[in-house]
Amino acid sequence: MKLLLDFLPVLLFFIAYKLQGIYVATAVIIAATFVQVGYVWLKTRKVETMHLVTLALIVVFGGATLWLQDEAFIKWKPTVINWLFAAGFLLTRLFGRKTLVERMLGGNISLPNVVWPRLNLAWGLFFLAMGCVNLYVVYHFDTETWVNFKLFGMLGLTVAFILLQGIWLSRYLQETAAEE
Repeated sequence: MKLLLDFLPVLLFFIAYKLQGIYVATAVIIAATFVQVGYVWLKTRKVETMHLVTLALIVVFGGATLWLQDEAFIKWKPTVINWLFAAGFLLTRLFGRKTLVERMLGGNISLPNVVWPRLNLAWGLFFLAMGCVNLYVVYHFDTETWVNFKLFGMLGLTVAFILLQGIWLSRYLQETAAEE
């Protein structure tokens, strides 16, 4: 359910773009993200930082897109979000003992201490690369291609990264299970 809720604004953006164009789609994603954050808050009485950052960036970049009638702003939003995530992952070692990925997953999986920084670095570099790839698509392809890439390309690259990460981590999970 959480995955669907997280994915819903992007899906609605895609549908609105196909039906009415980039400016209506931008208004839809702004509204859908407000509804998403409001729903999560009403249901749990708390909102994840990721949702608040995403909402703020969508309001700023989407608002600029609508106000200035310039689609470049909404196209930059995925890059800014990805680079903020990259900075979060890459800079966490400066602000504590645990990496960001260990703080997020450490309660769910057990890994050798040497693996956590590598996994954290992989996520940081992945988000950095995703931001760069988004800019490449923005500046080398038309809006139609970018919208399709935003939904299918970014999702596909993320799923592929998670699967490859799972394969890489499986050897450590087996070792950890054997040690217990």
